[in-house]
Amino acid sequence: MKKSHISLAIGGLGIGTTEFVMMGLLPDISSSLRISIPEAGHLISAYALGVVIGAPTLVTFTAKYPPKRILLILMLIFTVFNALSALSSNYHTMLLARLLSGLPHGAFFGIGSVVAGRLAEKGKEAQAISIMFSGLTFANLLMVPLGTYIGHYFSWRLTFGVIALIGLLTLAAISLWMPALSSQNSGGIRSELNLFKRPEALLLILMTAIGTGGLFSWLSYIAPMMINVTRFDADWIPYIMILAGAGMVLGNFIGGKMADSMPPSRACLFILMGIVLCLSINYFAAPYKGATLFMTFVTGAVTFSLASPIQLLMIRTAKGAEMLGASLTQAAFNIGNALGAYWGGLPIDAGFSMASPLLVGIGMVLFGIVVLLLFNRTQKQKHEKQIALSENAY
Repeated sequence: MKKSHISLAIGGLGIGTTEFVMMGLLPDISSSLRISIPEAGHLISAYALGVVIGAPTLVTFTAKYPPKRILLILMLIFTVFNALSALSSNYHTMLLARLLSGLPHGAFFGIGSVVAGRLAEKGKEAQAISIMFSGLTFANLLMVPLGTYIGHYFSWRLTFGVIALIGLLTLAAISLWMPALSSQNSGGIRSELNLFKRPEALLLILMTAIGTGGLFSWLSYIAPMMINVTRFDADWIPYIMILAGAGMVLGNFIGGKMADSMPPSRACLFILMGIVLCLSINYFAAPYKGATLFMTFVTGAVTFSLASPIQLLMIRTAKGAEMLGASLTQAAFNIGNALGAYWGGLPIDAGFSMASPLLVGIGMVLFGIVVLLLFNRTQKQKHEKQIALSENAY
């Protein structure tokens, strides 16, 4: 494992912590800033909005610079605004800090994915990308529960202070361990934006935005399902989330190996089919504690194994604009987060079971499979057209 990949993983640890720890800190922040829980929930939405805005914007306007310099700038922004979150004295300052701290998220993972692939041994690009994403999975497994504990029993400000320290550690690691790679962009902003004219790239963005919503439709409502359907005590929820996080850690590395051993589009198809199967089993197993615990681990593993294959697939599809493409994948993941949480809550509002979001998740993943098949067909037609043009040239 190269030190350069470890520096990216440390950044992923910080980013994953600041994104997901907010869910556990909402009551504490709400009480401290004297706002309602729904208002505190806007702090989650503000971060996601920052990701969606920052991913294409920051990459497009910085693509001409060396990747190491861009990564350092992104982590500096991350560190400064997480420190501002720790120091925020009112709701509006906190809202702005969360929005701005989300800006580097997609760009860091997008550029980091390209860099990880460039630094990897041939044939192990996806595994290198999975090392970077391991920071995100370990954040869910370790840092989010720890940050929630610190925020609840000491101060939520201390949690964001720890996140800012991780940002400083990432800055040091990138400075010391990341080689000075040259920029691969030579066509400027217009060349980057041409990516939006490629149907196959747009299909991948759509597949990610809708298809991955199945994960978030499950994860967003796992706590009320476990309490109201499976009949676990509320005290069990942190341990259940750790179980899901452990599955994500394992699945992340499995996905990397899959994408290196077969075409990433095929790996994505198999994994999406596996997610449909897992969500279906979860729905019918929801009343049974043992089965539900087992499926929580398995579902975490299967769903997060999609991260590296889909990132590698976009990088190979977005030739000439790899960093923008990889960053847009991260923005699409966050759109999937928002859509999965919103659509998953609709049947609950209509009076259906707390397990009903799983059915919404199944529908979203099935839609993603259809879009992926359309992507594969588009790629095949493009390849056949290229062969025909080549034969005509002779």
